[in-house]
Parts: sequence; structure tokens; C-alpha cells
Amino acid sequence: MPESLLEGALSGDALASFGERPFGMYVHVPWCSSRCGYCDFNTYVPGALANVGPTTFADDAIAEIRLARRSLGETNVAVSTVFFGGGTPTLLPAADLGRILAAIKTEFGLATDAEVTTEANPESVSYEYFAQLRHAGFNRISLGMQSAVTSVLQTLDRHHTPGRAIAAAREAFDAGFEQVSLDLIYGSPGETDTQWQESLDAALSTSPTHISAYSLIVESGTAMGRNVARGVLPAPQEDVLATRYEMADAAIRAAGLDWYEVSNWARGGADGPATCRHNMGYWRSDDWWGIGPGSHSHLAGSRWWNVKHPGTYADRLRDGRAPIADFEVVSAHDQVVEQIMLGLRLREGIPLSLVERDRQSQARDLAKEGIVDPSELDRGRLVLTPNGRLLADFAVRRLT
Repeated sequence: MPESLLEGALSGDALASFGERPFGMYVHVPWCSSRCGYCDFNTYVPGALANVGPTTFADDAIAEIRLARRSLGETNVAVSTVFFGGGTPTLLPAADLGRILAAIKTEFGLATDAEVTTEANPESVSYEYFAQLRHAGFNRISLGMQSAVTSVLQTLDRHHTPGRAIAAAREAFDAGFEQVSLDLIYGSPGETDTQWQESLDAALSTSPTHISAYSLIVESGTAMGRNVARGVLPAPQEDVLATRYEMADAAIRAAGLDWYEVSNWARGGADGPATCRHNMGYWRSDDWWGIGPGSHSHLAGSRWWNVKHPGTYADRLRDGRAPIADFEVVSAHDQVVEQIMLGLRLREGIPLSLVERDRQSQARDLAKEGIVDPSELDRGRLVLTPNGRLLADFAVRRLT
């Protein structure tokens, strides 16, 4: 059964070990009301594609959830985390998101303490919408705020007003959500230190339980990438990005949130209830199944990804076929490299034993250079210092 449905993507070893690690589900909703200039995600504007759109998505996603259940055989593993991302999941009616979540619960079951998150754009939600989500079983909201400054939002092609994200966060709390996260982007062309501080202050005024702050990455193939290449917009500068990160860390920690991953802070830190457990599953190489066009899945070193086009995705499922584009079985060596690359970004760091012996001298050099904590290294772990967080990618290259 799995072989025919997934066309070889699921190895026997992956199936045999299913249930040994936490299991999450990611649902990619590929629809946005408009396309942001910096975004290179697999997203589409409603009406842009013939015969497929947001109104048909829930039924197609539910079909893939049922396929996943059949493919994984007899082993019963309750889902520990569910994350709706995109795109803009909240472009769909709350009832559709609830139906998809209900299908996951019916087919797999949810752990008693399951974390259920949806991303949300501030302009696509309201108190009533949040109340419907809360009733459906969602317990965590991640709001795409990005900035509190009009000119920065315009540069990013974001259409919400500066105050809308703040109001949406308060509406989510009022609707009964205990975990509310805000996403910010720093380093946008033209943004000043003062404007970045204004965005931090605005976000923190809502007393969020979680903050994600990402440096702007200018991707080729995006509208912003073309404008930067033509010199219409200036490229982000590394020293400016470093300063903005330090500003974020200082402000967010002063508000009582602790960093647990390079770009993420939570009330209570790494062991608190506000940590995004779903993302921790990615960073710790747990198992997850990705639902939706372009979604990626991982089980015990077997990895596959869906076709990107929503029409092709829907056609495959309606024909009873898996919507898989391709797959790979990750070698043992590459799995270790990924553990180093992802785990080093966490506050808990990684055991030194993950690093090959001929590279462990590099770990000692990184400690001398102030990139990893010498006291943690003495205990056999590699943990980034505050300065090391700015050089995480550099440290990974040295260690692998």
C-alpha cells in the first residue's frame, strides 16, 4: 500500500520507526490576497488559476490527510503539533480550517497537549474569526506583523495598516488564545534604526508570548530582488542587519522573553509553553507530514515533497494518486550534517560528539573566537554565544 501510494518515497525503515519520534503535520495554504514583493513562497492570488482556488482547498487537503493515514499502515501515532502556514491560511473561512483540523483528529488523533497553530495576516482576521478558530481547537496564533512603520510596510508590499497587527493580537487574546506570536522583519531597504525600534516597541506593547524576528533576505526572482538588482532599492548591509538583531535581542529580552532559537524568543524560554513546538520538531529532525501544494515531509531520513501547482495537486488527489513531485533518502552522513546545521541554532546547542573528530579542533577555535561558549564546550556541548548567533552559518561551515 505505501509503495503504490507514495511511489517509493517511504522506505521500510521509515515505516518501521514511525512513532519513535514526535509527529507533526504542516498544512500549506497556497493562497494570498496579493503577492508581497519580497516573498518567494509557493503562493497564488485567487482567480489566477483556472478551476482551482481557495474554495476547493479544504476538500483537497482532507483527501491528502486520508491518503497519509492509509500510507502509514497500522501504526497509530497521535499528532503532537499542527501548523497551518502559507500563503495566508486565514484567507480561508475559519470553518474550512476547522474542517481540515477535524480530519487530522479523525484520521490520526491529536495528543492531549497538541499545539495547533495558524499563521494569520492582520487584515484577514477579526475577533469573531479568532473565536471560531478557538472553538475549532486552535490554540496558537502567529501574526505576520513585519513592521509598524507605514513606509516599511509599503516597501514590503504589505497592505495592512501599522496599527492593525497590534489590534489583531489583542483580538486573539480576547478570543481566548493564550499563545500569540508576532513575526517581524528587519533590514528592509530604507528602514532606519529608529523605525526598527518603533516596530519592536509596538509589537511588545501587546505582551505577546512569542516573537520571531528575521533579517530580510532578498531572493532572486522576486519583485524586490529585481528592484535591488537594478539599483532601485539598496541591498541590506550585513553590519546594519547585525545591529538590528542586537537591538531586537535587547528589547525582547527586556520584555521578559528569552531566545531559544537564533530568530525566536518565547516567554519562559526554551522550556516554556510559549515555545513553538512545531518548529522545534523541524530543528530536531522529528517526523512530519506536509499537506498541500509544495509541502515537504520527513520520516526517519526519508523525505519527499509535493507538486507545487495547486491544479496538479488537486488533480492527483482526485484521481486517487499521491501528489508527490520527488523524494530522497538522506544518507547517515547528511543527517548528521543537518543535525549540526539546525541544532546549533538552538539555545540547547548540540553535543560535541556530533562533530567528526578531525573537525573538533574547529570547535575549540570557535570557543577562542567567542562564537561558542567555552564553559559549555568543557561539558561536551556546542552552544552559541550572543555574538555567535550572528555567525551561526559561519560556525556550521567550520564544523562540517
